[in-house]
Order: sequence, then C-alpha cells, then structure tokens
Amino acid sequence: MGKTRPRAAEKRVLGQGSIVLTSDSLLSIPPAPVYYPSEDEFTDPLAYIYKIRPEAEKFGICKIIPPKNWKPPFALDLDTFTFPTKTQAIHQLQARPPACNSKTFELEYKRFLEEYCGKKVVKKKVVFEGKELDLCKLFNGVKRFGGYDNVVKEKKWGEVFRFVRSGGKISECSKYVLSQLYYDSLYEYESYYNKLDRVKEKTCKRELQDEKKTVQQSCKRIRVNEDEKVNVNVNVNVNVNVNVNLRKVVDEDSYNQICEQCRSGLHAEVMLLCDRCNKGWHIYCLSPPLKRVPPGNWYCSECFNSEKESFGFVPGKQLSLEAFRHVVDRAKKKWFGATSASRVELEKKFWEIVEGSVGEVDVIYGSDLDTSVCGSGFPRVNDKRPSSIDVNEWEEYCSSPWNLNNLPKLQGSMLRAVHHNIAGVMVPWLYIGMLFSSFCWHFEDHCFYSMNYHHWGEPKCWYSVPGNEASAFEKVMRNSLPDLFDAQPDLLFQLVTMLNPSVLQENNVPVYSVLQEPGNFVITFPRSYHGGFNFGLNCAEAVNFAPADWLPYGGFGAELYQHYRRPAVLSHEELLCVVVKNDYDSNAVPYLKNELLRVYNKEKSWREKLWKNGIIRSSLMTPRKQPNYVGVEEDPTCVICQQFLYLSAVCCSCRPSAFVCLEHWENLCECKPRKRHLLYRHTLAELNSIIVTMETQDSEETVQKRNARKLTCTSETPLSKKVKGVNVTITQLAQEWLLRSCKTLQMPYSNDAYVLALKEAEQFLWAGSEMDSVRELVKNLVEAQVWAEGVRNCLSKIELWPSHHNCEMERVKMEDLTTLLNVSPVPCNEPGHLKLKGYEEEAKELIQEISNAQSTPSNVSIVDLETLYTKACDSAVYVNESEELLTKLTDVKLWLHTVRNCISEKSHGIIEISVINNLKSKIVELQLQVPEVPLFLDFAKKVELCQTRCTEMLRGSITSKNLEVLVQEYDGFTVNVPELKLLKQYHSDAFDWISKFNNLLKDIHEREDQQNVVNELIRLEKDGSLLKVQVDELLLVDVELKKAYCRVEAWKVLGCKSPLESIQQVMTVATKLQIDNEKLFKKISDVIAQAVRLEEKAKHILGCEVQMSDFEDVRMSEDICAIFPSLDGVKNALSIAKSWLMKSKPYLVTDPSVMAVTSSLLKVEDLKELVLESKLLKMYLEERVLLEDVLQKYLQWEHNAFSALNDAESLLNILDAVNEIPSDIISTINNHVAKMESIIKNELSLRFDSIVFSKLQETSAFLGWCSKALVFRAGVPTLKEVELLLEDARCHRVTYAERSFWRSLVDGVNWLKQAVEILGSSNVKRFNLSDVEEALRQSKMIKISFPLIIDRLHDAIKRHNLWMDEVKAFFNCSTGDRSWSLLLQLEGSGNTNAFNCIEINTVLSEVQRVKEWKQRAANIVGVKVGDDNLLLDGLSQILNTLDRSLCVYDKPVDRSQTCLCMFCLNDSQTQEILTCSVCMDCYHMHCVKPTGGSTSHSASHTCPYCHVIESGKTSRLKIDAKRPELDMCLELLSDADNLCVEIEEKTIIHRIIEKSQAHKTCLTKIVEFLLASIGEDLSVVVRKLSTALKAVEIAGVYDRESNCKFELALATNSWRVRAYKLLNGSQRPSIYQVQRILKEGHAINIVSEDYFYHKLETMKQVGLQWAGKARKVSADSGALELHKVFELIGEGETIPVHFDKELKLLRERSMLYCICRKPYDQRPMIACDKCDEWYHFDCIRLSWAPKDYLCPACKVDTLEDDIKCTSSSIVQERQAHSFKFKSNGECEEPQTPSPRPMELRREAESNDNVSSKKRSGIESLLWRNRKPFRRAAKKRVELDVFSPFFHVHDQLNL
Repeated sequence: MGKTRPRAAEKRVLGQGSIVLTSDSLLSIPPAPVYYPSEDEFTDPLAYIYKIRPEAEKFGICKIIPPKNWKPPFALDLDTFTFPTKTQAIHQLQARPPACNSKTFELEYKRFLEEYCGKKVVKKKVVFEGKELDLCKLFNGVKRFGGYDNVVKEKKWGEVFRFVRSGGKISECSKYVLSQLYYDSLYEYESYYNKLDRVKEKTCKRELQDEKKTVQQSCKRIRVNEDEKVNVNVNVNVNVNVNVNLRKVVDEDSYNQICEQCRSGLHAEVMLLCDRCNKGWHIYCLSPPLKRVPPGNWYCSECFNSEKESFGFVPGKQLSLEAFRHVVDRAKKKWFGATSASRVELEKKFWEIVEGSVGEVDVIYGSDLDTSVCGSGFPRVNDKRPSSIDVNEWEEYCSSPWNLNNLPKLQGSMLRAVHHNIAGVMVPWLYIGMLFSSFCWHFEDHCFYSMNYHHWGEPKCWYSVPGNEASAFEKVMRNSLPDLFDAQPDLLFQLVTMLNPSVLQENNVPVYSVLQEPGNFVITFPRSYHGGFNFGLNCAEAVNFAPADWLPYGGFGAELYQHYRRPAVLSHEELLCVVVKNDYDSNAVPYLKNELLRVYNKEKSWREKLWKNGIIRSSLMTPRKQPNYVGVEEDPTCVICQQFLYLSAVCCSCRPSAFVCLEHWENLCECKPRKRHLLYRHTLAELNSIIVTMETQDSEETVQKRNARKLTCTSETPLSKKVKGVNVTITQLAQEWLLRSCKTLQMPYSNDAYVLALKEAEQFLWAGSEMDSVRELVKNLVEAQVWAEGVRNCLSKIELWPSHHNCEMERVKMEDLTTLLNVSPVPCNEPGHLKLKGYEEEAKELIQEISNAQSTPSNVSIVDLETLYTKACDSAVYVNESEELLTKLTDVKLWLHTVRNCISEKSHGIIEISVINNLKSKIVELQLQVPEVPLFLDFAKKVELCQTRCTEMLRGSITSKNLEVLVQEYDGFTVNVPELKLLKQYHSDAFDWISKFNNLLKDIHEREDQQNVVNELIRLEKDGSLLKVQVDELLLVDVELKKAYCRVEAWKVLGCKSPLESIQQVMTVATKLQIDNEKLFKKISDVIAQAVRLEEKAKHILGCEVQMSDFEDVRMSEDICAIFPSLDGVKNALSIAKSWLMKSKPYLVTDPSVMAVTSSLLKVEDLKELVLESKLLKMYLEERVLLEDVLQKYLQWEHNAFSALNDAESLLNILDAVNEIPSDIISTINNHVAKMESIIKNELSLRFDSIVFSKLQETSAFLGWCSKALVFRAGVPTLKEVELLLEDARCHRVTYAERSFWRSLVDGVNWLKQAVEILGSSNVKRFNLSDVEEALRQSKMIKISFPLIIDRLHDAIKRHNLWMDEVKAFFNCSTGDRSWSLLLQLEGSGNTNAFNCIEINTVLSEVQRVKEWKQRAANIVGVKVGDDNLLLDGLSQILNTLDRSLCVYDKPVDRSQTCLCMFCLNDSQTQEILTCSVCMDCYHMHCVKPTGGSTSHSASHTCPYCHVIESGKTSRLKIDAKRPELDMCLELLSDADNLCVEIEEKTIIHRIIEKSQAHKTCLTKIVEFLLASIGEDLSVVVRKLSTALKAVEIAGVYDRESNCKFELALATNSWRVRAYKLLNGSQRPSIYQVQRILKEGHAINIVSEDYFYHKLETMKQVGLQWAGKARKVSADSGALELHKVFELIGEGETIPVHFDKELKLLRERSMLYCICRKPYDQRPMIACDKCDEWYHFDCIRLSWAPKDYLCPACKVDTLEDDIKCTSSSIVQERQAHSFKFKSNGECEEPQTPSPRPMELRREAESNDNVSSKKRSGIESLLWRNRKPFRRAAKKRVELDVFSPFFHVHDQLNL
C-alpha cells in the first residue's frame, strides 16, 4: 500500500491498557455456521444468501457446501500455468516495529532534551551488546507493550528485544541492561509525552485559543528561528510545566507554501508545516483530517515513516506450479517432517510465528492474481476448453450462477450496472497458497460481500468478526498495536497486519472460525473483518458481489473513503442513480428507496447551505453518453477528499482545473462565494421524483396521491436568507424573476437582456419541484434566444453575401431557413424574420428553374446548364438542387472528354472494354444530343465484332494455325478485349512449350543428372496436357521419359553397392530400349564380370582354416559396386576374430606402464569365457595359448591370498582371548602386515577384480592401525596424531566391533585424546581442574594404560596450583602496589599453566580493559598502537605544548630582559633572532620565515600571525581539529579510575587536563574582549588576536567550544579589517561590494553599533538613494533638463559608492540624437552609413529601412563639388521647406535646432544676429547639419541599447 497521511508527534504515544497474549493463551474459537443447500435452493445464489443472511450475518462469515453433483472442472492447465508470487514475512505481521524514521525521532528527541530538559545534546552512541542501540525502535517496542512501567511489571523485555533486533536471543542479564538503558535515555521522554497526552485535551486547547487572541497570530505552523519562539508555560494539576512552542506571525513571503494534497497555497491559517522537511498540508487534507492545529512538533508521513523500514509483501519470482510445489514441500517438511499435523498444531505454530517467538519465517504466496490475465479456475466461454473436459460439462459450468465470473452480474446484483471490469471486484482474483501464507485482517473494498471458492489442495483457516462489532475490533487493534497505528492511521486498509484472535476474545470481541476445504464456498458479509492462513498448497478464487441489502453498507464505505481521503472503487451515488434507471428486483426497492432518500437529504441540505452562503451561480453537468452504466465516463474527483463528484461539485474560475464536493466548498479557494459555481447533474425535483416513483411502485397509489406527496414535500419550511438586510425566501426571489422574465419575452428581442435573465435564474434551477415554473420559463427563454439568434445570423449572412461571396463565407442553407420560418407561433418579438421570407421566395424560384432544366434536357444546352449553375452559386441561399445540377453538368463534360480520347487513342490495348460499355449506357442515361455520338457507336461495333470472333474460337478446338491467323489480324488493337487477350496468352504458352522440349533433347544421353531430366520431362508432359492448343511434339515426350528412367537406374548402380542380380536387370532394360551401346552401360558390363570372379574365391576361403591375411585380401575387394553372395560370410568371420582379439588384449599386456593407464580392473569370469570362445574361431591365432597361461597364474595367486587371511584371523582370535597383551605382539603384527603387503603388490592383484584383494587390504589396514595404537603406549603423541588415528578407526568400527581387543584399543585411544587435549589446552579452549582429575580417574579403568601421559597430568595440576597462589597475592595488594608489568606476567604464566577458573578470566578481563584504555589513548594522541613508550612520549609532548601555550599568554611585560623564541622557547644566542614590529615577540629565522624585508635587525619585520591578522585573511587559517579533544581526555581520565592497576599515563593526562583548562580560560577572556570591541582602532585587537592565535596553534589539545568562539572572533576581525580597507581604499567600492560585506557581517552577527558596520550602512543608504534617482532619470525619455542630468552625473562621481551601470546609463542619457535632439527612447532609428549619426524613423518620415542610407547633411557634402554658387534666394527656398517624400523615395531635410549642448545653444542664441550676418546659403545649411561637438561617432554594431531596432531593421531588409 502507499504511504500514510501525516500524524502529530504528540498523539497518544503509549497504548493505554495494551494487551499482548502469546499463543499459549489461545482460547477456543467457535465455528461459524455451515449450510448445505438443496439442488433447488442452489439454483439462485443471491436468493439463497438472502435467505440465510439473518442468521449468518451475526457471525460475519459462513461456509456453503454445494450439492454433491456440483463439481466444476478446473479450467487451467497445471503443467503450463505460471504465476507471479509475493514474499510474506510472517513473523512481522504482528511483532514488527513501526516504519519510523530514526532521523526524525533523533530530531524530536534532541528538541525534547534541549527545550524541555535544558540538557546539552551530545552525540553519544548508546551501545548494547557491542552494537549501537536504535532508540527509535526501543521506544516503539516499549510503547507496544504499555510503557516502561508495564513492561517492567510484566517482564516483557524479551519481547521488546525482538522488536529492536529481530531473530536474536537475550539473556536475563541483558534484559536488565536493556531496561537500564531505556530508563536512562528514554524514560523522561516517555513521561513527557504521557503527561502531554493527558493535559492537551483539558488545557492546551483553551490556552492556544487565548494566545491566538492575545498576539493575533496565525495558526499556520511555519519553521522560524529558535530565538523567535515564544514559550508559554501551561500549568496543570499534575505539577508539570509543558512548554508549547508557538510561532510568531511571519511575513507574507512565508505564505507561499503549497499543500501537498490539494496543491493549493490558500487557507494558510490551517496549513501544517512539517517540522523537518517544511512541506505543508491543510489540516482538512490529512488522512484522517484534523479538527484543529495540534500543539507541539508535527511531522509528515514521509519524515515520520522510513522508506527502508516500511513493511509490505515484496514481489517475487514468476513460478510454475511444479516449482511452487517443491517450495511448499520443503517448508512443510521443515516444520512437521514426514508426519501430518493437526489443525490445532498448525494454528498454534502459525500464531507463534506471527507473535515473533519462533524467529524469522518468510513464505511465498501467489495472491491477487488477475484472472483476466492469468486465467480463471472456472470455465469461461471465451477460454480454450481442455481436451479432458466434456463439451456439455464445460458449457454447463460456464453459465452456472455459482461460477464466480458470473456472480457479480447476476440478476439482483447492484454491480450489473458497472460497465468496466474492476479487478478483484468484478473480475475474480486467483490465490495459490502454501503453508502459513496468510491474508491479513481486513474488510472488503466498499464494504462489499465476498465469495471465495476452494478449487483444490489443503484447507484454508478463516477468522471473522461480525460487522456490527467492527468498531470494537478496531479499538482493540489500536490499543494492542498503538505504535503501528500512530505511524500509519490507515493501517487496516493495507492488509499487512495480523492479531491473535485470543486477544480479541479477551477484550470481549466475538471471533468465529471456518475451515474451508476443496469444493467449499466461504461468504463474508459487509464490513465484517476477516483474515486467515493456508494449511498447505491450495488454489482458491474470490470475487465481490453486491445484492440490494448491501446498499446501506456501501454508503458507509463511501463515507469511510471520504474520511480517510482515499480514492473510492466506484461512485456510490452514480451506482444508485443508474440502478434506478435500469431494471431491478422488487426486493431491492426498500433498500434503494432508503439509500436514495439519505443521499437526497444530504444533497438538499448542502445545496441549500451553499445558496444561503451566497453561491448563486449554477449549471448542469455535461450529460452522459451512456447513462445506463457506471464508470463509462470518469467524473472529476474532489481535490480534498478524493471522492467522485457525480451528483454535484463546486468550482471557481481562479482554479479552473480544481473541483471539490459540496462539503468542502469553503476549502476550494479564498474568493467570495458569489464567484464560485455549483455544478449539478440532477435537480432536487428530479431526485425527488425518483424516490416518489419507487415508493409507489409496490402500491396502488394514484397519481393524485403522488402529487399530494410532492406537495407535502414542497410545504416544508421555505428556504430563506438575508438580502440587503431583509429576510427573503427563495420562492419570493423566484416570483420576482418570473415577472421580470415575462416582460422580457414580450419586449423586442435583446440578447443582453436574455443573458442576464438566464444568469439570474441559475440560483433557482437546482432546487425542487417548487421551481418547475422557473425551469419552464428558462426553457422558453433559451428556445426564444436560439430562434432569434438564428434569425439574426441568417439575415446577416444573406446581407453580407454579395460583398463577401468570393471569400470562404458560409451560405445560409435552405433547410435552416425553412426551419426558422416554420416556427409558429413566433417565440419572441424579432422583426428580422419578415425579411427572411422574401429571401425564401427567391430561393424557391431558383429551385423551380433547376427542376425545369433537368426535366427537359433536349431543349437545354451545356451553355444553359452552366449559366444556371452560376446563378445558383451567386445566390446567398444554398439549395441542394444546385448539387444535382453540378453533377449532371460534370457528367456530360466527362463523357465528351472520354469519347474523344477513345476515338483518338493509338496505343495497343489501352482502352478497357468496360469503359466502352459504360459510355454506351451513359448516352441513354444523360439523354445526350451531341455530334460525337455516331462516331462512338461505329467504334463500339468494331469492338463487339472482335469479341464475337474470339468467343467462337474459344468454344471449339483450337489449332495452332488458326490461332496464329487471328492473333496477327488483331495485332495493335487499341481496346483491351479479354477474349482476345486470352487467345494471345494461349498462343504464347504453346510456343514456349515447344521451345522448352527442343532444348531438352539436346545431348540428353550425356547428362549425369538424369533424375533432373526425368523431372523436366514429367513437367513438360504435364504442361503439354494443360495446353489449350493442340501440338504434335507431345507424343515424343513419353519415349524420352522411359529412356531417362533407365539411365537413372544405371547411375544408381554405379553410385552405390547393389546386388549382382539387380545390375543384370538394368542391362536387360537398356538392351530393349536400344541404348546399351552408350558409355554408361559399357561401364556396368565391366562391373558384372569382376563380381563373378570374386564370388568364386570367397567360397574357397570359407571352406578351410587359413591365416587372417587371406580373409583381408577378399574383404579389400569389396570396393566394387556389386555385392556377391559369399562376401557377408567372409566379413562375419573376420569381425568375430577381431572382436576376440580386442577383448583379449587387456589380459595379454605385460608392460607395467600400460597396465597403470588402464582405468578398470579385469574380471576372472571374462577371462574364462574368452578361453572358451577361442576354440570357435575359423582362423589360426597365436594369442589362444598366451591367454590360457594367464588364467593358470591367477588361480595360483588367489590360493596364496586366502592362506594369508586365515593366518591373520587366527592371530586376532588369540588376542581376544588373552587378558594381558604379549610383549612381542607389535613385531608379530608387523610380520603379518608385511606378508599381506607382498601379496597385495603382486602384479596379478593389481590387474584383476577380486573379493580376496579388498579383504586383504582391509585386514592389513586394521593390523597396521593396531600396531600404531600400541606404539603410543611408550610415547607422547600429538593431538593431531591421536585424532588422525581415531579418524582411521571409523572405517574398522563395523567389521571388528565385536572383538574385545579392538574395543580395548579404541577406549585407550579415546582416553589418550582427552588427556592430550588437556595437556595442550590454549586460551581458546580451557579445561577445568575437575576435567584433569576425571581423566586421571578414568585412566585406572581402561585396559591399556599410557604411563607417560599420566605423569604429565599430575605435573600440570601442580603448576596450576602455584599460579593460583600468585594471583591471590597480587589482588590482595592495594591498587597502588599493583603494577602493569606484574599483571602482564600473570597473564603470560596463566595462559601457559592455568586451567579454566574465575581467576584466569579476571586476569584476562583486567588486562583487556587496560589494553583497550591504552589503545583509545593511543588513537586519541595519534601514535602507533601497542608501544607504551610511544604513548608516554606523545602525552609528554602534548603537555610540553600546553606549557609553551601558557607561556605565550603569560609573556613578561619587559620583553627586553628575554629573547625566547615564541615557537621553540629556546634562548640560544647562536641562532639569529628576529623581533616582530607589531607584537614585539621574538622568533628564530628557521622557525618562521618573515613576511618581508631583509634579515637585518635594524629592518622592520612582521611575524606571519600579525600579518594574517592585519590583512584580514583569516579564512586561510586552518586550526587543526585532529589534535586530541579535551572532552576525550576527560573521558579517558574518568575511565582510568576504574582500572585495577596504576599506570603512568593517567598522571600525565591529569596534568594535561589542568593545563588545558587554564589555556581555555585565557582564550575565553581574549575572545570576550574581542567580540565586545566595536571601535575604529584595530591595533589592540591585532595584538590580542595574534597572541591567542599563537597560543591556539601551539597547544596540543583541541577544545571545540572555545575554538568555535575563537574562530568567530577571527571572522569578526577579518570582516572589520576588510571593511576598513573598503572604506579607506584608493578606489570607491561598488554597491555590490558594500552589500556583500554587510551581508557577511549580518551572517556573523556584527552589531549595528559597530563603527564600520554603521558607516557601511550609511554609505549603502546614500548610494541606493542616488541609484534609484539615476535609474528613473535614465528612463524618462528626455524629460529632465540636460544640465540637471550633468549635475546628477557629477553627484554620482562624488558619492562614496561607485555605480558603474547607472553612470553609464546617465551618460548615454546625456547623448542626444536625431534632428529632435533627444536621448534614446526605444523608438526605431536608422544610422547614416557615412557619418554614423542616428535618426528616428518618424522624425525623418521613413516608413521602411532602405539598404543604404545617407543623411541630408552627408548628401550635401557629396554634392558640394558639383554645386556652383547659386543665388541666396534658392538656398533660402530650400531652407524654408521641411523634408518631404519625393517620387523616387528620397526625403528632404526639415529645419532643425542646433545640435550643440544646451550651454552652447544659449550662446548661439545670444549672438544670433552676428552669426546670421556672417553665414548665408550653403554655409548655414552645413552648420545646422554637422554632428554635435561633444559626441563621438559610433558604429551601429557598438550601440547595444539599439538592439531592438536592429531586429526590426533586419526584418525590414528581409
């Protein structure tokens, strides 16, 4: 399932009264009823279920056993059936922790510690049994079992441990440790939430409301800074102060959060923000919704639940049924072995697994298999029928009502109306189960009934809780599993949780069980919770169904889906309405009526509420295309509750794609109700009429009574609301509207008036029957509006047609015109319809003319038709007759064109005869009177004659001669006559056949592929018989075919071996056909002669015994192709001889290397059989004698072996009889072993497979083993030797078990092994002292003794006792007297001498503790682990660095008295000393390299630290955090106090901590001074920071807290230094630099009183004020005077902040262009190609951009050489006229002001008289048009500000 909805962290944490029972307390569960319907009752499933429902529904479940004759076949093929599986973790169905996110828990836990406990959060891991403990799981585990106190009381720590670490075991000691860890870490956290849970209902709600009134804050939960929280102390009776954090009101930018459910950012006052991820949800969008904003921290489901820890059934492999069966068998064998388990055992084991007491158990389950994909177990009509099932049986069960594929659509089922197949609801699901696979507690989707049929296999066990106890069941589930429900409130929807039924029974919830076996049906009733598991491999099928009595439960299910914000399976309201429209059973009437009445009342109530709240706009929804089915068209869903909106919805134009149900109309948006829109599918009157109709269906109620019932419904309290302060009913408003609308109908038609009236009527249309008059008038208004608009539209088109007929304008159709004018009476006052009647008369006259032209075609020419059609096209009214006219005109033209083409065509066969016939028929049809008709008829007669002659020839016998004449006669005929074409094909086929035959006869007897010749002749013969023309060559084919057959046989004889008689027969046939003289048959004659000679020789060899070579000579002659009779006898004799030699070869081999390669031993029986076979051979062989000699040698070896075995048996019998073992027994045994080994190594023993050989080896090995065991009596063997000896003894245990000598040896060796283990024991395996003493006691009881081993055991006991005395003496000393070296000595001697005891464990434990402590210390110090000297040296060095660091802080005031280096603290005079000019500290040249200057003492130097501090580049400093931390040292010192010995490192660490504390104190004083300094002087700060930096770098210990503060001081100083440089730099800073450094200062909390911060802030304000003014001026299009612009530029150049962009804009603003002398203002401009001066298009009167442009001034310059002096009158005339366009596109120059700056212009005006006297004519014109004095020319590509114009320019050029 999907993720759950968010939940509040402060919800009930601990399940009050949680009860968890084990399987031992499983109570007896009563069975549910079982029913046995008769065959008659079994015919209708729904009727039978309706009959048993009153009794069975009380149990929630029942079982139905069908009649014995009802046995449906299983329709699936089990051999090929495969299905997907899911893996179920059965042990986690109940005993699992919730899928909580540990990071969220850590965050909440940290906030709890900081805010409510005042504790500092330290990242310290809680370790349990060597692993980190998950506090989140531990907290939820304790919560599951009722809290800490309840767990301690009931001793549930073992169950809690299984939650924390599944599958593990826990000891009693570990349980106590776990309890202490929880108490130390989580007990306060648990108490806090328990108390908060108790008080929040009483106090928190009231306090929150008071707080909201006080601070007027929004309830929206938004994350803010910690210092913005307001702490409110809530005092309660339990004396607990609970801090509830309320957020302050935030600015408007914080309200941009969008709800993750409805995707809306509105209604911020009820928006919850997750306290981790900051995602938002409205409280009404949650699942389930919240009524108010919860106090405390809140986390969404994504943060509260972990994706990794989420529990579900994991998809597995696709398995076949056979593979699944193997898995099931293994599982059953694992749990119960080969025996069968009872139901009690299975149930007990299952609930033990579920409760987690067995361990991890995973099973696989083929669940929820869609039968539309995988196939159904029941027969279906469209499925393939297996051959094993009878046809009648298949068809019978295909249509059976108990077939689950038919059940949902039966008569009386509400689901008949559902159109689409819903998997699992309408379409059955298949289930393939195994042992313990389960289906968890749930009830069906939409509270449906369910039916489950068991096809085959093991039983299913079902548990059920009746539907009327569902609330009690849910309560027990929540109390028993509180942590799971807190994490997932909709847990029961997910089908992944089980609970022991005994828990339900203990809480008085009734539970019933059913055992479902093959062939049984199980019915579950609506809202009954059920679950269960499988007893083994089985197959079941299930589906939902819904009879009429389900309807009330369906309504409850829909409300449940709405409450949990889950998408519904289908729309309940739509189902009700569709069922009522269709046929339904009379039994369904009361259920349908009640449910419809409930829906009606709910719908009526909400619609009236919306109307009262101001939603008056409404409209009908789009009607259904198929209203008689559910689900054909998908309705929109409510964005809040996800439910289908079938009956009604609310929308708003601000969110066009969002819809809500009526209940959530306020949550849609924040617009006024007047702007929202009600959508409805049925009016209340329609819904009410449906109910009334149903009420009267079963009674004899009359129409009058029904109307009376309607009146009663309408006589309820009238709906009213306040309008302008007056209470008005909806009926009064409707009456007023009716009066206004009636007047509107009587007045001349106005579209606006009608639209307004219809809009006002929207608020009444949705209501009941009291608004029928309104709906009737609305219908009249709509009809009148449609008619009037139609009249106006037609009239407009007709009047516009004469001027727009060439455009694609639609004409008025005659049918539309007639329809509008036939309306009577006229629905409204529209005078335009009178004009339409005149246009209708004109159209009728045109129709009459067209009819006359078509009725008298002989008097009408083509020209007349074209003229009439043109008139019809010019008419504004479109008539259908014009199309008929156009069709006839087109047909006539097409006929003439086709006829002319046929007569003039010259190509062969291009004209089809069907075209000729079609043209002939068109003459009569079109009644043509044209000159082309006679010519065409003559052409058609020729075609008919040709067709007749060809037909006559085809009817008779066709000779090749006659056919040739006809084909030549009609060669090149233009018409494609089918008969002529067929005759030509016959002629071509005959000619081709004759050619093929003649080609085949060429050299036919010389070809080797005679079989191909035969095939070709057969094909020719077959093709010739199919010819329609008679040919003479067909008779010759048969003769050639016989010859070809004979040649084929001849080639077969030569190609393979054939009997001599067959070859002779081939020659006889060749002689008859007179082809025996061919080369092929001459070869066959030679073969026959050679075969006769060989036959005679073979008969001679078989008659006498000769050498094998003679047989080989005859066999080699078999290469000839003839087979003679005696050849098989020769081959058989030769094969038998060779086979005998091959079998004899292994027995005759004498080379040892060859014998070793042989993999298998020889058998004596086979040797004897070969000797007998040699006497039957027909030829002489030398190997016969050799094989007989081998047989005699083997018989002699076998006799010797039996003799040795008898001797060994006699020796063993003697040893069993004696009481004492003889002294020479070892040598005697060795002699027997040597004798047997010699016999075993004989050559024959290695070659033959003999029972004697294995017996010899076994006896020899046994005697050898006895010899080794006896040798150990006089020595001390190793453990490995003894173990190997015992391992060798296993192979003799069975054979010699009865011999007393063997048993005595084995007992002795076993004791020897135990003794050797004791003497060689190590640290890994120690023995107790009692084990040694027991071994000594047993040594006296064994028959064979080992004296040396016994002495060593006595010595080991003495060494152990001495070591024990040393240990006691060591621990009796005081801690100061216990040295680490002495403890190590005890450890070493204990590992060697001590047995297992408490003392050795104590010594080893203490040594390990000290070593671990030293290892930790070494890791902290950073030295190599394992060397104590290195650790001491490292600690001493750290102590030395701390001394030097404190010296830096405490350096003397009079520095002239000492010259110690600040780094090495060495006052050596031999090394060169430098003194820093800032801090006055000394240092050696080799210690630190100076920053600059010479090395002379007289020069000024600055040490690197002062240099860094002064430069402010402290970001490059990296304070080494890898040094030992002070907290770690404190922890080390604390742990050292618990050691049993005194170590030197402890003292050094103590001194290190003391000096580190002193260093921290000094550093803190300097840092506090630095952070408090806000003045301008930086010198004092530099000196103190330099001192602190040197001390921190020298110190060998790192303290995180003090170093963080010091880094803040460094950052503050760095910021102040950079601010100082920025203020006092040579260049003015940019505003970006000022803002950036202010932002950095704010980030490190620089106070506003700081000198530099205050000065920079002032600069920023001044700069931004000037920049705003500059940007405004730069965009004013020249409004500000130019000299003021220059003043603003001067001001910008003097302010302390530099604005490059704004200055650039102002300078560009000061540049003037064009003749209008204005700055650039976004108008299109063009530049002169010569002087680059820019001009506006409108100023120089240009409408387009020419390719080349010269300004008028430049034109004058180019013409200056050609112009001569002219009179001043001409010049003045040119000056007097402004620019005008000429005929050739050029323009003239207008008068322009001077292009100089303002101050020059004023000067020019004052001296205007003087200048006018001096300038005249061309000079004056040139002066006016020259470029400005202070502006430099720019190329147009350099002016970026004109980029918009360039785009326009390019477009114009294109």
